[in-house]
Amino acid sequence: MPPEDTIVALATPPGRGGLGVVRLSGTRSIEIATCLIRFPKLPLETQRAALGELVEPASGRVLDQVVVTCFRAPHSYTAEDVVEISCHGAPVILNYLVEQCQAEAVRDLIESRTLYQARVAAQQMEGSVSARLKPHKQVLLELIAKLEAGIDFAEDDVPVSGWDEIALSIERIQADLSKLAEGYSYGRMVREGLSLAIVGRPNVGKSSLFNCLLNEDRAIVTATPGTTRDLVSESASVSGIPLRFVDTAGIREALDEAEKIGVQKSMQAVADSDLRLLAVDASEPWTEEDSRLLEKIQPLGALLVAANKADLPAKIASSDLEAHLARSGDAGKTRVVRTSALNGEGIHELREAILEVAVPAHGTGGETTFITNLRHQQLIQNSLAALTKAREAAGKHVHHEMLLLDLYDALRPLDQITGKTGVEDILDVIFSTFCVGK
Repeated sequence: MPPEDTIVALATPPGRGGLGVVRLSGTRSIEIATCLIRFPKLPLETQRAALGELVEPASGRVLDQVVVTCFRAPHSYTAEDVVEISCHGAPVILNYLVEQCQAEAVRDLIESRTLYQARVAAQQMEGSVSARLKPHKQVLLELIAKLEAGIDFAEDDVPVSGWDEIALSIERIQADLSKLAEGYSYGRMVREGLSLAIVGRPNVGKSSLFNCLLNEDRAIVTATPGTTRDLVSESASVSGIPLRFVDTAGIREALDEAEKIGVQKSMQAVADSDLRLLAVDASEPWTEEDSRLLEKIQPLGALLVAANKADLPAKIASSDLEAHLARSGDAGKTRVVRTSALNGEGIHELREAILEVAVPAHGTGGETTFITNLRHQQLIQNSLAALTKAREAAGKHVHHEMLLLDLYDALRPLDQITGKTGVEDILDVIFSTFCVGK
């Protein structure tokens, strides 16, 4: 077994009991444990027990209360990072925990639904996030080493940066970490996908748009209004992102009980979706039904408008659409795309607009400039919070020893991603940079 592998096993006898213990040992022990267990406070303290909740990764439902003890390398009996998880001794819980720990390291890759997802997951398994952080962690480490040297080797006249230079170094680290943290919204979209509900009054071409976006005839299309009475959903890949499209029943005053139920289910789907696409018939004048529908869905979140049937003479001009959106308080915020489900006009632009509206920054940078893991996001945010305190302390010219407390608080969360920084690492920087101790 390669030395960098992380192993997991049941550490108590099999069978039922009051308590059962699952033990992990290896470089990813702490990362895996914190992916599966919800803690009130991170990072975990070494050789300290912490109360947590074992949760299902997909739903977030709590399965059991657990006590977790962390032993960081080399202060464990394996000389590696070790995590011991004590939970109630039900075999079903213990077996589930062991299986989830084994699967967590490759979960993203296993659950990939597109090649783009698989490529991102593979890169992050290889440590792309860690590699992305290490240069900025090194800058932070050098700043810490410089301040430590100034305190511990004051008799050697170690040159210490001025307050402006210290503040500038902190700001540079913050700027890059902030960029990485901001990419989480796109990273989550890559990992989990999006749902989009197509909504509109009957016979505006919702089902035809649905079929065009999927590139297949999935929904029934007729000239009779109200053909779609139930939700029709299907998934497709848009620029490598899995999107679940939901075709809803045409929303109007229901003519019968079946249509009424369909409209109710449609509005629920619209509320539950990440993004909403309002389809209007651009070959007909704007109606009061369109206005009422816009008023209902506009407060729910991200919204696009497809001015459909662009192959026919237009009776809704762009200025008219903008005026109606302005009256709803949404002027300049909603992306409008002219489409024709008959000849495909505007469908490519509509797919691009879906991603742009969902996550405006999705097109920036490469595959390693964003994170997909919520734990990484939380740790980076913790580091940023400590850096903010450090910058404020530098602005007040507090004593270097107090400033170092904030800088170490910023370093520890990054250690959870890239690997622990030891005293010897700081001493290496000091002795390789300054002429001290002679």
